[in-house]
Amino acid sequence: MKKTVLFVMTQKGYDALKHFIELFGSSHVSFVVGAKDESVQQDFYREIKELCEKNNIIFFDRKDKYTVNTDYMIAISWRWLIEQENSRLIVMHDSLLPRYRGFAPLVNCLVNGETAVGVTALFASEEYDKGDIIAQRSVKINYPLRINDAINEVSVCYKGLIEDIGKQILSGQHINAVKQDETLASYSLWLDEDDYTINWNMNAEAIKRFIDAVGFPYSGAATFIDQKKMRVNDAEVLPDLLIENRKPGKIIFIQNGKPVVVCGMGLLKIISLTDDNTTQEMLPLKRFRIRFT
Repeated sequence: MKKTVLFVMTQKGYDALKHFIELFGSSHVSFVVGAKDESVQQDFYREIKELCEKNNIIFFDRKDKYTVNTDYMIAISWRWLIEQENSRLIVMHDSLLPRYRGFAPLVNCLVNGETAVGVTALFASEEYDKGDIIAQRSVKINYPLRINDAINEVSVCYKGLIEDIGKQILSGQHINAVKQDETLASYSLWLDEDDYTINWNMNAEAIKRFIDAVGFPYSGAATFIDQKKMRVNDAEVLPDLLIENRKPGKIIFIQNGKPVVVCGMGLLKIISLTDDNTTQEMLPLKRFRIRFT
């Protein structure tokens, strides 16, 4: 009986694994390797482990010792190197390669205002995300769009790809792939806490996309009031006004307790603002003369 090994993380990995089991049955899964992700508020580690237990599938943490003896391995939403040995590794990447190779591609697609997002299945290579492409799935998107909703959108793409590739692996078919066009390649850098801070010199539409792109399950867009870190969880773009001495980050109005902040271009009304340490909602603000930095 043909089997495969799956390395899975986050909601995307959980959804794809669940779909694989529902389609082909747990008997075709040799084992699953999972990993915790402390960079997100909900990493689905527990859900993935429980799904395996429910379906009598062996589960390993990435730090455990295990031996792969299948022809293929599939990695979904995975962040670490995997030794291929005698198995071929298929990676599912959160972008339409060769664009957005690297890290946090879905987040950066939303920040940049891409009109479509998707997933690429490719063979692993020595240099990350440069392997031959097996298949791709994409979906059109509209803004405003929160990252959690975008994850749900691309999860459909993951399900489609895991179905196509699973059929080929389990039937013993040869899996075809094509080389990437290097002239179209672009890269997406990893993100850390410094990258979560709002740049109020940007236009209001771009800031709104940024807020939505780094929200739950990520930490959220950060800003500072009197050097105290806050998280902007939701905001609304308002029409711009002629401001003679434009100073991005300053409050210009308070509307029903919600501050309207001057951006490099446009205005942004903050709908939800929480203290980074306590997660307490800070609106309505107690004073008007505030500069967000």
